[in-house]
Amino acid sequence: MSRIGRMPIPIPKGVAVTIDPDNTVTVTAGPKALAFRCHTSMTVREEEGSLLVERPSDRKMHKQLHGTTRAILASMVHGVSEGFERILEVHGLGYRAALRGKDLVLQVGYSHEVVYTPAEGLEIVTEGTNPVLIRIRGTDKQKVGQAAAEIRRVRSVEPYKGKGIRYRGERVRLKAGKAGRAAK
Repeated sequence: MSRIGRMPIPIPKGVAVTIDPDNTVTVTAGPKALAFRCHTSMTVREEEGSLLVERPSDRKMHKQLHGTTRAILASMVHGVSEGFERILEVHGLGYRAALRGKDLVLQVGYSHEVVYTPAEGLEIVTEGTNPVLIRIRGTDKQKVGQAAAEIRRVRSVEPYKGKGIRYRGERVRLKAGKAGRAAK
């Protein structure tokens, strides 16, 4: 059996889970709600304060769906109870990030400013000046990660001076530069 798939998903207090007959699982906690329609061959049931995902056979497709379904449901429970956050850092002389309403305005070395509009259910916060931190928060893990990747793609880190937008904690290996001089 799948080691990930057979692990129960604990449901914290204040989180409600409903399983519809069409295999749609809805996870709610106050105003936050997420829904996912599981594959028809997967069986999801609630037992003693936890969710269990079961598969019908040991076929390769069922094994793949088993762990994936369990991981998605666990992310949904974590998302509505605690939420997800990705932090980006903007490095570079004259590089700025600010909020205009809900939109993120980036000035990262282009002749124009880049405006990023977040998807529904995401919150973006900027703080600091050097480096500028961009915090992306939301309940849906996939949306938070996708938004972080789209913002990072606006100006990814260049390898000679290390300027650009990077994930917090990301290591950037700098190249030596012209004539093999040591990078600063």
